[in-house]
Amino acid sequence: MQTVIIAGGLGTRLGQLTANQPKSLILIFGKPFIEYQFDFLKKNAITDIVLCLGYQGQQIAEYCGNGHKFGVNLKYSFEDEPLDTAGALKLAGPLLQDYFFTLYGDSYVFIDFKDMLSSLQKGNKIGAMSVFYNQDRFDKSNTAVADGLVTFYSKDQRENLKYIDYGVNLFRKDVLALIPEAEPYSMGTLFQQLIARQELLAYEVKQRFYEIGSVNGLTEFTEYVKGKI
Repeated sequence: MQTVIIAGGLGTRLGQLTANQPKSLILIFGKPFIEYQFDFLKKNAITDIVLCLGYQGQQIAEYCGNGHKFGVNLKYSFEDEPLDTAGALKLAGPLLQDYFFTLYGDSYVFIDFKDMLSSLQKGNKIGAMSVFYNQDRFDKSNTAVADGLVTFYSKDQRENLKYIDYGVNLFRKDVLALIPEAEPYSMGTLFQQLIARQELLAYEVKQRFYEIGSVNGLTEFTEYVKGKI
């Protein structure tokens, strides 16, 4: 199994914490956040990782190298200009396997990757979005689900929605044909294309996620880690 970590964001919500470093390298009890991501991926037998990097991405590459010191194998895709989340996948196309997961560079999740892969293969869809029954608890809900499929997704129209995208997606490589070449393209727009084709499976996760893209999220994840020490 292969995972793409999309870590090209600016991290503006974190203020001075990301003025001189990317979110992935923020230290939490002396350990950069990206190492926590490597740890949970390894626990799920995922060691083949592609890093899509943009803003201050060279710092991540210099710190992580080939990944062997963390027990993973790393490959890199660098953006010269911002391409947004799905655009970053298009650029990384030559590095991607027939099936690949995606994960955001500020997300910490709890998910059965093997089961999600099995679900996508059985459902014979192009993509799968992990979803959480959120009811606006951890962020504004943004997703609707029916009959095992994602039927609606929007970051703007959020009224009466119960689910939120959990942060892990799974795609067949065929999905890259839907993404334009060398121009910014968001994951949300890609989701909407797949929804229109009834090609986006909903994979429900029961345990909450953590994120470090906001000050509050970073505080919550720090408390979570503290409870595990």
